[in-house]
Amino acid sequence: MQSRRERVRIGRERLQRVIEMCKAVEERSLDPFLVDVDEIIRVVREFFPEWEQPEDLCLDAEAINRLASVVRLQSEWVRHRSTSLYTDPFLLEEKIKRMEKEAIVEAFVGSWHPIVEFEQISLHSLKEALRYWESLPPLKDRWKEFPPPEEAGGAATREELIRLRILQDKAFTEELENFWKELKRLVGEKGENGRIRYWDFVGAETYEETVHRAFMTSFLVTYGYATLEVHPLEEEIFIKPFEKQQRRIAKKQLVSIPIAITIEEWEKWRKAQR
Repeated sequence: MQSRRERVRIGRERLQRVIEMCKAVEERSLDPFLVDVDEIIRVVREFFPEWEQPEDLCLDAEAINRLASVVRLQSEWVRHRSTSLYTDPFLLEEKIKRMEKEAIVEAFVGSWHPIVEFEQISLHSLKEALRYWESLPPLKDRWKEFPPPEEAGGAATREELIRLRILQDKAFTEELENFWKELKRLVGEKGENGRIRYWDFVGAETYEETVHRAFMTSFLVTYGYATLEVHPLEEEIFIKPFEKQQRRIAKKQLVSIPIAITIEEWEKWRKAQR
């Protein structure tokens, strides 16, 4: 025969376990249908007459409140499964096991959509293909229809340079001598040892103006108004004006120095000037 004190202790422990189990269900770590609601209600009823202290009544109320939450979660689970066309895997497996083989085959055939098709060439298509190839002209005649290759580039005339705004439409000798004077003036202002860096002379605000100045500089050198000093190791090119125009010596072999005036080089020079 248990004493009343012992029964109160056992009742408190049972309610505390009920509360912990209901908390686990609320935290989604336990299936709500694992909770036996009828058994819990029976336990609560069994120990309710023993409670006299306010703490025990609060424990009883909390157990009832937690149990109500579990019932609410069970209701939500049933409502979700009934409204989302949910099919229980176990019920589906049992249904398939009970079906006849013919019924299973008919179900698969009804839902089968073939994705492979069979194609073959017919005798009529072969005749059409042979007729097409026979109607084609010989291969050597078809090559004549190809466009001729583009003509190789040549020297531009002065009129073309004027049209492209590389050369101004005025007396070329006058323009060249003015350009020579400008070279000598810049060498006096910015040059060193009677010379100036090539890009510091031909470089201008725009790329088009830079091309024009490089074009005029080539004539300064060719006509004996100036000369170039090339330092390949330092990758530096200087232009040095003569005080008087130099006469070309016929026996002296002339050397051409190609200098690329690209947009990339011009942008690189402009960036260094800023």
